[in-house]
Amino acid sequence: MTNLWELYKNGTWVEPFLSLSIDLFVGASFLLYLLIIWSRYKNIKKEKLQKQYSIVIEKAIFSIIFQDISFSEIQQDKEYAALAKNSFFREVLTETLINLHKNYEGAYAQKLEEFYQQAGLMDKSLKKLKNLKWEIKCKGISELAEMNVTEAFEGILNVSKSRNKTLKITALNACIKLAGVKGITHLSSHPFPIDEWTQVNIIHAFKKHDIGDTKGVELLLHSQNTTIVSLGLKIIKELRLTQKASYVADLAVAPPNALIQYEAQNVLKELTAQTI
Repeated sequence: MTNLWELYKNGTWVEPFLSLSIDLFVGASFLLYLLIIWSRYKNIKKEKLQKQYSIVIEKAIFSIIFQDISFSEIQQDKEYAALAKNSFFREVLTETLINLHKNYEGAYAQKLEEFYQQAGLMDKSLKKLKNLKWEIKCKGISELAEMNVTEAFEGILNVSKSRNKTLKITALNACIKLAGVKGITHLSSHPFPIDEWTQVNIIHAFKKHDIGDTKGVELLLHSQNTTIVSLGLKIIKELRLTQKASYVADLAVAPPNALIQYEAQNVLKELTAQTI
């Protein structure tokens, strides 16, 4: 310790320390500059490729939707065939199909879904469900739900049991879109609390997708999890399911606690008022 104190008092360390600090700062700054340049270069290159790919993609999609060209004929196109195995091309193709599908209905939407499956993009989305990164899982779920891939329901249902809130909401919304009420009835045995924000998103999904068949919503009212019971009451209230009034009345008589009883009574009053 004495030697270190003497070295400190002598000040002989100051000049080499400052010199080393300046060298490190200059080196770090230069590396950061190179990283920024490289990142910018990659982005410019990516944008350029995206524009090139979009021309080929739009041509292929237009042919399939409006000219009734089969996918096998599209595959024979040399330009498309040369790019089909490129991962970034397939990524741009998937995004284009998803965005178009949101704006089309009926036969056009069905043709886009067929193209999505025949091009092998569905398989890629299914693989994303097994990815360890939750954001990639979310992307895969959104793609599969938008393209109405009902075969993915069970896999998405398993993901909906995740503790990650964003992943849970995305998966539950997808389950509702693909299977209606069946997508949430499993929550009746869900052991963890469902917060208000998740409940709001679930109700929004029901309204957005205009679920006609609500058979099974009443199962949520029998859950041992009071947050699930509350969710069931909110769904019945927001969707004005007067046919579920008897289930709500039973709950109001024998509730798990006073808060649920109060909520059930209020929902029952609204349902009764709607039938008058």
